[in-house]
Amino acid sequence: MVYISLYFYVFVGGLVLLYYILPKKFRWMALLAGSMGFYYKLSGKGFWVFLVTLMAGYIMGITLEETRKGEGGPKGEEKGRNPGKWFLIICVFLLAAPLVITKNGDFVLQSLLHQKTYPWIVPVGMSFYTLQMISYVVDVSQGKIKAQRNLGKFALFVSFFPQIIQGPIPRYGQLGEQLYEGHRFEEKGFCKGLQLIVWGFFLKLMIADKASVVVNQVFDHWKAYQGGYVLVAGALYSIQLYTDFLSCVCLAKGVAELFGIHLADNFQRPYLAESVKEFWGRWHISLSTWLKDYIYIPLGGNRRGRLRKYFHILAVFTVSGIWHGAGYKYLFWGWVHGIYQIGGDLTKGLQKKLFSWLRLTEGSRAGVWCRRCGTWFWIMPAWVIFRAESLRAGIAMIYKMITVYNPWIFFDDSLLRLGLSWKEWGILLISIWILWKVEEIQETRTMEVRERILRQPLILQWGIYLAAVAAVMVFGTYGFGFNAADFIYGGF
Repeated sequence: MVYISLYFYVFVGGLVLLYYILPKKFRWMALLAGSMGFYYKLSGKGFWVFLVTLMAGYIMGITLEETRKGEGGPKGEEKGRNPGKWFLIICVFLLAAPLVITKNGDFVLQSLLHQKTYPWIVPVGMSFYTLQMISYVVDVSQGKIKAQRNLGKFALFVSFFPQIIQGPIPRYGQLGEQLYEGHRFEEKGFCKGLQLIVWGFFLKLMIADKASVVVNQVFDHWKAYQGGYVLVAGALYSIQLYTDFLSCVCLAKGVAELFGIHLADNFQRPYLAESVKEFWGRWHISLSTWLKDYIYIPLGGNRRGRLRKYFHILAVFTVSGIWHGAGYKYLFWGWVHGIYQIGGDLTKGLQKKLFSWLRLTEGSRAGVWCRRCGTWFWIMPAWVIFRAESLRAGIAMIYKMITVYNPWIFFDDSLLRLGLSWKEWGILLISIWILWKVEEIQETRTMEVRERILRQPLILQWGIYLAAVAAVMVFGTYGFGFNAADFIYGGF
């Protein structure tokens, strides 16, 4: 039961109906029951690991709050006695240990220790709910929030089904009360949720899944491709990764809005960023801000001199690399982005002089696009490393992309041999253009696209929705030989 299955939306529809039928004070219970049932269905044996972690986080939060009260605030710290700090460190370690062990255990055992691996039980969404609970216990320990004493409400915060699989990573202060207060049905909010769901399907089926055909062909057989082929695959993977992740977040946000609950934005048009630093302020925002608040700032941030600041940046991206996956390529990918940020900081003056010499003034259209293209130039090769089967393969692909010159593949039928017909290439490129136009509108205008649609007459609104749904059904990954039965029973 995934976000693009028919069964999922039957489940959502039933839960929405139950939610608004119940009295307001009991509506959170419907969400809890639905979230737990959804997670159990999806996770299998991992559900019991999740329950143990959930109970641990619940007990830790209450204990940390009581410990903080017992210390009497700052007075205990002035005397050099701060047991709460050490207990917090132990709590964070215990919450992070299952994630670190299951995600990196096989890599350490097999690649570093040359030992046999073990069949770890890995709950679905573990990477996300672990960071969620760590932020919760840290915020409780620091007095930013109060510990949730109701076990059911705490369980709902951790397991809320639209976002537990792929984020965004919520903070308790932002999401907690929204889950418990019970919301009245509002047509506008409900329609905005439906808009996001349709947009999510468009991103997934019209862009991400189509791009994946070419990406998989080149990356899975990388020794056979070079030059322009790698460039196309790297560019498409950058788009595929973005639209696939953004699709899931849009679906999560859209489903949440059906209940009147607003999840935080996780992307803000990252490929319109004018620097790598700005890119990370727009990409996977909930993770970026988590790393900033719970790794970078506690280490000292930029308060201890430039050298320490750069060390902290590398530490943050080391954690980011480990969080994304096990293996040298993820560490390398993280370090590359850390080096990008350090290099950008060290060359700020040189960049200004270069743009001044080129007469590209700050804020000019030409200057903005040069910076955006420059940012893409650095980010795309890093994604090649991220997607490649190994660090060595990724470096080899980048080398072949740079050193082999074969521009004729863009003018003959070479690209048509990568799995997409010319019609599907056309649909993919048109869909990418639509995404770019929507993001350009969002970037330059104060009113978002969803609001503009809602201001149209009702008949035009629903005409847009139905046309969008029909286009996705006909031209999505199900292809041109579309059949309604295939679509319905194919898992849509």
